[in-house]
Amino acid sequence: EQANGQGFASYALPLTVEGQRLAEQWGQAVTRLSGRQWGRVVSSPIERCLDTAARMLGLPHADHIDTHHLLVEPGSLVLDISLVGGWFRQHGPLQFINAFLQQQLAGMKDPVQGVEDILYLLFCEYRALQAGQLGLAVSHDTLLAAVVGHLQGRRVLGWEDWPEMMEGLFLWFEPLPYDEIPEFAGCTVHWLWRGEQHRYQVSAWADPHSR
Repeated sequence: EQANGQGFASYALPLTVEGQRLAEQWGQAVTRLSGRQWGRVVSSPIERCLDTAARMLGLPHADHIDTHHLLVEPGSLVLDISLVGGWFRQHGPLQFINAFLQQQLAGMKDPVQGVEDILYLLFCEYRALQAGQLGLAVSHDTLLAAVVGHLQGRRVLGWEDWPEMMEGLFLWFEPLPYDEIPEFAGCTVHWLWRGEQHRYQVSAWADPHSR
C-alpha cells in the first residue's frame, strides 16, 4: 500500500492482511515444490520485513531472525543519506532508483558497488547453507528493483518493472555452497526473475572484496 502519491511506504507501515496471507502461502509453496527446508534467514530490521520472514518460515514471531542494515531501503545504495534522503522522500522510489541506475545524485553509490554489496551479503549467507537448504533474505521493493535493474543492464525502469507484493528473486551461486567455495569474485551468480533465468560472472565486476 502506498503512503502517498509517489509510492513511498513509511517504515511504520505494517504488513497488510493480504501480505500476511501471501507470505504464509508462498513460504509453504517454496518448501513444498523445492523439497528443501529453510536454512539461513536474514531480513531488513523494518517490522513488516521481519513479519514477512517469520510468516514465510511459519514462525509465531521474528525474535530470532537476523537483520542487516544493507537490506534497509535505501540501505546499500547510499553513501551519505543526508544528501539523498530528502530527494528520496520528495520524488519517490521509482525516480530514486532510476537516478541510482543513471548515477545522477551525489551521495549515492555507483550501481555496481551498490548491487555488489547486496550480492556479497547474500553470497556470505549462501555459502553457510547446508545441502538441501534454502536461504531467505527479506528486503524492500526499492532494493529488489535496483538489483534486478542493474543485472538486466537497465538505466530506466517503469512501474510495470516494479516488484509486486511478495514478488521474489531466486539467486544461487556456483560452485554450490557445500563444494569448495572460491572468493566472491570467482563465482557465477544465477538469477531467476519472472520466469526467466540469467547468469552473471562476478569476475566481470570491479570487486573490492577480492582485493
